[in-house]
Amino acid sequence: MTTDLNVSSTPGKGFNRSLLVGILLTVLGVIAIALPAVTTLVTETWISLILVSAGSAKLVYAFQTRDRGGFLWKLLLGILYIVTGIMLFVKPYTGVLTLTLLLGSFLLTEGVFELLLAFRLRPQPNWTWALVNGIVTLILGGMILSHWPFNAPWLIGTLVGVSVLFSGISRVMLAINASSPNSTNQAASA
Repeated sequence: MTTDLNVSSTPGKGFNRSLLVGILLTVLGVIAIALPAVTTLVTETWISLILVSAGSAKLVYAFQTRDRGGFLWKLLLGILYIVTGIMLFVKPYTGVLTLTLLLGSFLLTEGVFELLLAFRLRPQPNWTWALVNGIVTLILGGMILSHWPFNAPWLIGTLVGVSVLFSGISRVMLAINASSPNSTNQAASA
């Protein structure tokens, strides 16, 4: 007995949901880019809540495993997470400045390491892609740090907005592609 799967009817509900989520993400991305200072504060607050939650989990873990050694270090790490999260929550502007500085420093450091990696890969074909990646990352880090602290209120929000926007666009395009008759025929023949 063979079961005939009607692939063309599959996109119905899943397609609609995926398309709606993609449209929602696209709209939220545009709003985030249009209001970067608000998005930056929301992101900073979200990070502070994540740190407090992670710190609480680390404290619980420290007490659950106190007989296995390292209790003091686990306890201190949990407290560090919680205190950092509370500081970010209570002083959001300082948190935004700190996060922007960390992002710029991270990208600058990553750019240097990518350049070192590129030169180690130089005998291999296409090593220039790693070189370009390192140069672009280094430039981005330098741009962030050269304009810090003036770019702090809008930078993180803009980056989050761009990420959400492109996530939405890719979701919409994947949903549209999944519903096209051409993709249905390819899925049926696979």
